[in-house]
Amino acid sequence: MLTERINAHLRELSEADRCIWRYIEGNRTAASRASIHELARACAVSSASVVRFAQKLGFDGFGEMKAIMRMESSESAMPAHDVRAALGSFYDQTWRELMRRDYTGASRLIREAHRVFAYASGYVQTNVMQEMKRLFVYDNIFIYEIAGREEFYSVYQAAGPDDLFIFVSLSGESERVVEFAEKLNLKGVPILSITQMRHNALASRSTENLYVT
Repeated sequence: MLTERINAHLRELSEADRCIWRYIEGNRTAASRASIHELARACAVSSASVVRFAQKLGFDGFGEMKAIMRMESSESAMPAHDVRAALGSFYDQTWRELMRRDYTGASRLIREAHRVFAYASGYVQTNVMQEMKRLFVYDNIFIYEIAGREEFYSVYQAAGPDDLFIFVSLSGESERVVEFAEKLNLKGVPILSITQMRHNALASRSTENLYVT
């Protein structure tokens, strides 16, 4: 997955980006375990350069890229039957966790909204959003995907308190997502955010927040 992204964005990469990639490619296991500061030090670049590199590849930030690297590293190290067992355990734990949560507020927002829009800040987040769209169709709830900045501001002009915006962001600190949330706050438009289970800028600006681990 990471190699595919590199190939897709190769022309956009600076010399610093290529240096980071060369290190990751030659040290997959070490890179997947390194902190952002350790990776930057190993590549002789700044931590900000590592973040920009991740974002150029379409990730929300270093955290999401590292999660993908660790997943790829684990998959390559495990036999096929172990991968299936690990995935089965993961889905079982996730399902049990989801069943314990209270979705009353989020459900009310979606049910009462005149229109529902959604924006995802990265590759993994986009997959989550696509699955949400598919599931809600069965309840005749249609979620309109916002692909980028220009499309957001086009929709924003006519958005009001009867609408709902769903933001899916791993860190909840993506500059663009926070910018969008602040604009919607000014107009009193409800926001449902899906982020990691910790305090973040997006969650603090949301009407309701669903935390994931």
